[in-house]
Amino acid sequence: MKIVVCIKQVPDTNEVKLDPKTNTLIREGVPSIINHDDRSGIEAALQLREKVGGAVTVVSMGPPQAEAALREALAMGCDEAVLLSGREFGGSDTWATAHIIAAGVKKIGYDLVITGRQAIDGDTAQVGPQIAENLGLPQVSYVEKIDVEGDTLVVQRQYEDRYHIIEVKLPCLLTALQELGAPRYMSVGGIFDAYKKEIKILGFEDLKGGLNPAFIGLKGSPTNVVQSFPKQAKGKGTVLQGKSTDEAVAAIIQKLEEKHII
Repeated sequence: MKIVVCIKQVPDTNEVKLDPKTNTLIREGVPSIINHDDRSGIEAALQLREKVGGAVTVVSMGPPQAEAALREALAMGCDEAVLLSGREFGGSDTWATAHIIAAGVKKIGYDLVITGRQAIDGDTAQVGPQIAENLGLPQVSYVEKIDVEGDTLVVQRQYEDRYHIIEVKLPCLLTALQELGAPRYMSVGGIFDAYKKEIKILGFEDLKGGLNPAFIGLKGSPTNVVQSFPKQAKGKGTVLQGKSTDEAVAAIIQKLEEKHII
């Protein structure tokens, strides 16, 4: 089975800051990590390879520094890594990103495509399903368990207060939840091997046969960000001091009534 896992290098959101002029993330000086759901997708792919054989190719779209995320995936056990990178791709929203990644995945070849459910820096959960639409693949999102039965996958899809059991024929695309698998650690040998392997870089010229230039980059992105802002800290609440229990209850009820909560 030829499995392609799409990953994204994201900033550690515990340290994110926003540029008030451009409404974009300030990435300089912020440590980058592999998106959490994507790491679970890598683990699921490696487990499938161990069960049925084949190869796992990890793909990321981004600037040259995204190579570090691909090296980490190789150190976890992936067989090959491909970076989709070019100035023409800069500023792409989810729609344009999916168009580019789909072109890259099609060029690589696949039986199964796995993406993370969503990225922690965007939280849209759009790119995986959009890749599937670009490739014309059946898709199952929010996957937390995978079994293989011949050329069919039996997947457990998380759904609010229950789960669905879905059979889907290969080739297909799945979006992974963290529950799909706890990512394995990089081994020492895997780290050495990862830096011996070549990361293939595919740019605009390599993919232009499968791309519509009007659908990529900032100009090809229909999404406009009007304003971005970090989560605001709540102000200090009112402290009731020197009141009896009954007086405190009465004061709280009065405040709730003033705000029309009760």
